Amino acid sequence: MNYNDTLTLPNSLTFLRIILTPVFLFLFISDSTADKQISLAVFIIAALTDWYDGWAARKFGNVSRIGIFLDPLADKILSSTALIAFTYLSLIDSWMVAIIVVRDIVITLLRSFAELKNQTIITTYLAKAKTTIQYVVIYYILVLYVSKTLPYVQKDFPGFYEYINYLLHPQVLFGMMLLVTILTVWTGIAYIYHNRKFIYGLFNHGK
Repeated sequence: MNYNDTLTLPNSLTFLRIILTPVFLFLFISDSTADKQISLAVFIIAALTDWYDGWAARKFGNVSRIGIFLDPLADKILSSTALIAFTYLSLIDSWMVAIIVVRDIVITLLRSFAELKNQTIITTYLAKAKTTIQYVVIYYILVLYVSKTLPYVQKDFPGFYEYINYLLHPQVLFGMMLLVTILTVWTGIAYIYHNRKFIYGLFNHGK
């Protein structure tokens, strides 16, 4: 694999995702319903850059060390920002978000550092499932919450509006987030256990 440390297309898309993240946050927590609707489009565009930059890197061989480090980190920054925004709007509990965000950032930094050192970090299928479930929950909350803000929904479709309220009931969201939190803790412990030799080497390097 050839490493290219220039500002390649994949790296540019990664930087774009990082830039779009605070834009999404500002729009989503805004009091303007129009801003909230735009925030959904911004989030989807940012998420698509994650898929496209990976595809472009593989197809054109534009793999760089900064890309290896920043790409997964940018992905976690985006998902963590969405969860923090949900907490700000009192949709989900902050203690669960804190656990998820800390674990995701720490494990992502560990994986990125290992790849820079040409080391292999063991990833379980459960960890991949956790990431998928986490994004499903994020899109679930994001799409329903934004749909609820559409002016004509409450006025012209009261039945659908009440159904959205049911789907966004605190107990429903608590159960979904609890599942993500449990998987987060479990897979975090599994990461540390399966990669304990690499982690031990990091903390004892040079001793």
